[in-house]
This record gives sequence, structure tokens and C-alpha cells, in this order.
Amino acid sequence: MDIGTASAAPGELARGHLELTDLPTGTPEKLPVIVANGSEDGPTLWITGGVHGDEATGVAVTQDVMREDLPQRISGTVVAVPVVNPAGLRRNARTSYYGDDDPNRNFPDPESDSSTPAEVQERIDERLYDTIVDSADALIDNHTAGVNSRPFVIRDRVLYGERRTESEAETLADGLEALVESTGLPVVTEYPAEEYVDKGLQRSTAGAVCNAAGIPAFTTELGGHSVVTEAARAAGVAAAYGVMAELGMLREWPDAVGEPGVYESPVDFPVRRFRGPRTETAGLLRHRVEAGDAVSTGEVVADVVSAAGEQLDTVEAEHDGYVLGRKEGLAAYEGDAVLSMAVRDDGALVAPREAE
Repeated sequence: MDIGTASAAPGELARGHLELTDLPTGTPEKLPVIVANGSEDGPTLWITGGVHGDEATGVAVTQDVMREDLPQRISGTVVAVPVVNPAGLRRNARTSYYGDDDPNRNFPDPESDSSTPAEVQERIDERLYDTIVDSADALIDNHTAGVNSRPFVIRDRVLYGERRTESEAETLADGLEALVESTGLPVVTEYPAEEYVDKGLQRSTAGAVCNAAGIPAFTTELGGHSVVTEAARAAGVAAAYGVMAELGMLREWPDAVGEPGVYESPVDFPVRRFRGPRTETAGLLRHRVEAGDAVSTGEVVADVVSAAGEQLDTVEAEHDGYVLGRKEGLAAYEGDAVLSMAVRDDGALVAPREAE
């Protein structure tokens, strides 16, 4: 298989790069690419990392899945792009210096109309998307979340409307369900469909591959950003091999890779993402809970104190669920979300795409 300058014959692993745009200095912007081509035919799994330039563990997982002996262990092909956002990586920042917008909200959404001409980050994302969907049977997009967060996997809402019927969406959702379960990570469904679209998450890497192309795709969140966390790295690599096994392409599990399932959900009900609760009082935050803690509606999760140390307010949980991550930084302004949470989800995974 040939991806960019990486050309891997059956039974080979090859490294190269994708050139998706030119820099003002006259050199191309290069995305590293690794191709592991099995000796027998099978599915093609894409793995991406580094869409946000400071999410170090996601980059490391994408690299470490690509063992030198991987072609001898698989039927089919694994393609990895460890650094989707080299401009962000160069400055250890979430965004690129092409623009301040989120590079993970610029992938194609054929059901959105925009009169704004595409700028460079959107063009890069669109060209990468086209390369992915040309061959992918599934995609894992590796990320990290907040400081001290524990690994989990995000499952997108599967939308129907112009692109697919409800029945087709149900079939896609079933395939996606099998893949996320095979990771052994706690599963958190995305925001409700209307909020999902409002936030532009159908234009994330996984959201676009899933909802625009109809290919099962999901996002992993592998601990905190900026440094590689070993336990999260190991869980992310195991998750990728679990997906290969589920796809029927893994012939032999590597001894050096652990089994999926090290991390478990703290609750026994289905959950979705939620940003909150929010403080109604400005001040300094004192968290009472940590990532992974289960919380109940009405439980106090944080105190707000003045700069002089006086108690100003408390913040209570609005839903049953558990903590995914905490607000970074000491200062909090009125209306700031104190936590990122996984809260009880009774909604449907498959939902209609509402008109914008």
C-alpha cells in the first residue's frame, strides 16, 4: 500500500510522509505516516494522533502501535499518522499557528453550508480526510483530556438525514459499538445530537469519518496533555490491538502489549459528555473531587474562595455520573465549568440531523 511517500509491500512496514500544503518558506508541511502491510488481505485500520499539538500520549500511542513486526501479525493494513498538527507540535500548543481555531473542527461536513472560503487548516484537514476515507474500514483518533484525567473512549452520535437513512445509521452504530467495546476503555457517548452539531463535533476527525463517510470511527482520550503518561500509553496501545482483533485482522497478540480492560467505568449506567456544573461566583477553585470519582446530583464538588481565603460559594453536581476531568487553573469566572463529566445518558445513539 502507498500512502504519501510510504510504500509498504505485503509483509513490510514503511515510513514516509504526507505533503498536504506548502509553507511560506518554500518547503512543504509534512505529516509523518507509517504503513504496516500484512502479508494477507484484510481490513484497513487508520490511527491518528497529535491533532492537538500538545496531546503527547496520543502521539506516543499512535507511534507505539506500529511495531516493526506488526506486518507479520496482521491480515490487512494499519496506517498511522502520529502528528496530524505539526505546526501545533512545534510550539507545544493545542492549535496550529495557521489560525487560533480548533484544528479538530475543520474536517468535512457535507450537510453544512458555508460561504467562508477554506483557509489552510481546513484545507489540510480536508486533504487528510480524503486520504483516510479512500482506504479506511475503521479509524481511531488518539487524544488526551484534562490534567489527571483517566483514559476513556468517546463514541460519536450517529446522525441520519441527507447522508443516510435511519436504518443505515443503525447499522453504522452497531459497527461502531463493537469497536469501542473492544478497546476495553470506559465508553462515553458524545453530547446530545443538537449540542453535538452546535459544537461542530461532526467536523472532528472521528466525527467526519463516521458521519460524513459512514466509516466506524471514534476518539480515545488518554490521560492528561503535555507529557506522555505510561499507564495511559499502555492502555491506548492495548485498545488499538483490541480493535484489530475485533476487525478480524490480528493473527497474533504481541507479548509486550497488555490486554484491554485496565480501566473500568465507576458507574454501571450509560453516560454521555457534559461540561459542568458551572460556578455562579467568581473566585479561586478548591476541588473536592478527582477524575474517576463517581458523584451524585446535589453533591458538592468544589468550593469557591476569595483571594484572601474566605469561603464565597460551593458548586453542586447537576447530574449523577463521574468526573472525567477538572477545570485547569486556580481562577474561576462567573459561568465557568468546574468539571468535565460523564453523566447518565438515556438518549439514543442514533439521532436525526436537525436543520441548522
